[in-house]
This record gives sequence, structure tokens and C-alpha cells, in this order.
Amino acid sequence: MAPAGTALDVGIVDDHPVVIDGVRAWLAEEPGIRVGHTGETTADLRAGTVDVLIADLSLDGRLVLSDIAELAAEGRRLVVFSQFTDESLVLDVLNTGVNGFVTKNEGQAHLLHAVRSAAADRPYVPPTTAGVLVSDRSPVAPRLSQQERTSLLWWFQSMSKASVARRMGVSVHTVDMYIKRARVKYAQVGRPAPTKSDMLARAIEDGLVTPAELAGSAQWRPPAP
Repeated sequence: MAPAGTALDVGIVDDHPVVIDGVRAWLAEEPGIRVGHTGETTADLRAGTVDVLIADLSLDGRLVLSDIAELAAEGRRLVVFSQFTDESLVLDVLNTGVNGFVTKNEGQAHLLHAVRSAAADRPYVPPTTAGVLVSDRSPVAPRLSQQERTSLLWWFQSMSKASVARRMGVSVHTVDMYIKRARVKYAQVGRPAPTKSDMLARAIEDGLVTPAELAGSAQWRPPAP
């Protein structure tokens, strides 16, 4: 998230210029937000560095789900803004680890809420996403990136975030971001995990970590016989 007192830098990538112009106009009405990058192609997804990227799901005549998934796994804050409302596709998008999914017919207010929530690493669930999650009958384990899973595992093994950062070769801020993103993903599927012990319980329930991986951890206590 942008430091206090600085503008929130937002990017827009959509292959319809009229959509870019419309979203830019919406953002211009919001104090503290500026558009730092726009583009119309798949290559533009990776161009520029912004706090939050608003991206269409269809670029260059194809679905860019794999590109979205790669960016989310890298820790980019992403809000998908799409005309698609098919339940299975919306779930596929959410499972990539994006910060939010807003349909184009949900409009300005929901998109702005999603952008500000993404910047603060908070979940935001607009009506279409809520409907999809309520009707979903598949297991509600969120998909964590390898970086998120690794940071959680080492954090659970009683390492400080600073120790995890050194071992992963990243900054403490990045480790904190991975953990926050995991919390956001659990909140998005209706299973909030506000504390470290809550997160550990969720991770064990979903098989993201195992008792063997937590051997020696002060956080792990095996169930009583």
C-alpha cells in the first residue's frame, strides 16, 4: 500500500479504450488515487509498477487467466474487472489469488471499494462474487501461492518474520504481505483467520501444512489420544 500522505498508484489494462477512459474518469473523482499505468495488451500487464492493477480477463482475444495467476503468485495486488459472470470462471479467477473480482455491470462504487481494499490487503466481496461463493459446493480451501505457503510454514515453525525473510531472501515487508494475502484469501471464502493460531488451524485443516512439517514448533500440539 502507498505510504500515508502519498497517492495510491493504480494501473488499468483493458483492450477496450472506452473502458480505460471510463475507469480513469472514476478514479479521477477519488482523492488520493492516481492512474500511473494503462495498457491494452497482455504485455501491458507486466509493464509499470503500481500499487493496484485493474485488469480485464480477456486481452488480445484470449482469456489471460494464467497471466493473472502468475502475477498474483508474485504478490501483485490485482482486481479483475470483467464482463464475465460464469460461476466456474469467477471461481477460477478467485482461486488464482487475486484481491478481488468485480463485474463491469457492478460499476464504479464496487470497483473503487475493491481497489482500496486491495491496497490495504483487506477482502472485499461485491454481489456477484458473494453469489458465486454462496452457491459453490466445492471445498472452500483457498489456493495459496508457493511463497505464501512457505512463509506460513516457516512462521508456524516459531520463526520470527525477520528470520523467515532472511531464509526466503526477501524483505520482512514481503513476508508480512504474503501472510496478509493468505488471511485475505481465507476471509474471501468465509473462513477468517485473524490470529496466528487461527491461521495454523486453517492450514492444517486444508492440508497446506502437516504435523511432520511442524515438528518442534511451539505452535503445534498434536491431538490427544
